[in-house]
Amino acid sequence: METEDYRVNGFIVSATVAGLKKGGVPDMALIVSEKESAAAGVFTTNKVKAAPVLLSKKHIRNGKARAIVANAGNANACTGEGGLQDAIFTAELVARGLGIESDQVLVASTGVIGQRLKMSLMEPAVEALVKGLSPDGLPQAAKAIMTTDSFPKISRFEGRAGGTPYRIVGFAKGAGMIMPNMATMLCFVLSDIRISAGDMETELRTCVDATFNRITVDGDTSTNDMVLMLASGFAENDPLTEYDRATFSEGLKSVLWDLSKMIVRDGEGATKLVSVEVKNAFSLADAGIAARTVANSSLVKTAIYGQDPNWGRILAALGRANIEMKEDRVNIWIDDVQIVSGGLGLGAAQENKAKEIMKGKEFALVIDLGQGAFDDRVLTCDLTHEYISINADYRS
Repeated sequence: METEDYRVNGFIVSATVAGLKKGGVPDMALIVSEKESAAAGVFTTNKVKAAPVLLSKKHIRNGKARAIVANAGNANACTGEGGLQDAIFTAELVARGLGIESDQVLVASTGVIGQRLKMSLMEPAVEALVKGLSPDGLPQAAKAIMTTDSFPKISRFEGRAGGTPYRIVGFAKGAGMIMPNMATMLCFVLSDIRISAGDMETELRTCVDATFNRITVDGDTSTNDMVLMLASGFAENDPLTEYDRATFSEGLKSVLWDLSKMIVRDGEGATKLVSVEVKNAFSLADAGIAARTVANSSLVKTAIYGQDPNWGRILAALGRANIEMKEDRVNIWIDDVQIVSGGLGLGAAQENKAKEIMKGKEFALVIDLGQGAFDDRVLTCDLTHEYISINADYRS
């Protein structure tokens, strides 16, 4: 990954070992814009919000920022006023090191909930981060924010605005406690495009809803979920036309969707990446509810792990989804193999064909409700013994 070019004009990045994670591995990252950048963020809708979420929501209100500091190993969530002061002090340390105002610093954390940060580790870590800043530091930062992730997650897009080239690069962490509902998944997106903070926030929210809000690993929404985006303007493009903005939106969506797939593929203990696709629902809301209900069903997810086309579990999940539905209109496929027609199974031969497909690492579970003309999809994964092992031992 280090051989790839993930540089973005106007940004320097670093990572360091603070000692917050076990094993002496990098666990803090710093992103710095060389000038004030347009900034936008989308944050968790969980009513229990971590201190860095509260602070970053406050700092980003004016649509400007200069830096993002992130740590792994400790979520700084459920830590009360003391935890908020720790987040504030972390921002102040970064601001002091960079010679900027502390309200220009956004803070992100991920890791164990309910424990205070070891602030004695933060000052030397921030000093090392400032000293190590480099245009080539993004791959190391992507590793530093990992918790139970098995690989770093980075994606990029090359676009043009009025003939002027620009770049979008995003990196994320997440493998468990994943059903973002945004509004322990973090994502940071950098671009050198020149765009207003308001326009960027609009596009970011739209793209997040179509990507990160369409994935699930275990149905849990973290206290720390956030997507932060900075645009340096170093591309010096002319004001965006309608076509330029549409291209930017598609590029941003492609980066976030790529990262979304990586997160689900890396789901704790996961062996399968499954697209749950609901078609012909009565309403768009029904399509989303149906897809999420099936994608989050533990019984469906364990059947996926067992490579068992147990369509009864799918119908049962749909039946409790509180949507417009008639059992005798439901058709179900595994990829292109139909296993249910009109609410009835099509027999062992079709199920055996589906079982062969389910032996693969990726496939689609397609559900036609026959109620209307609305579609939606959610990415999910299987539920394995390894998921239980990882989470049973998470704090030990």
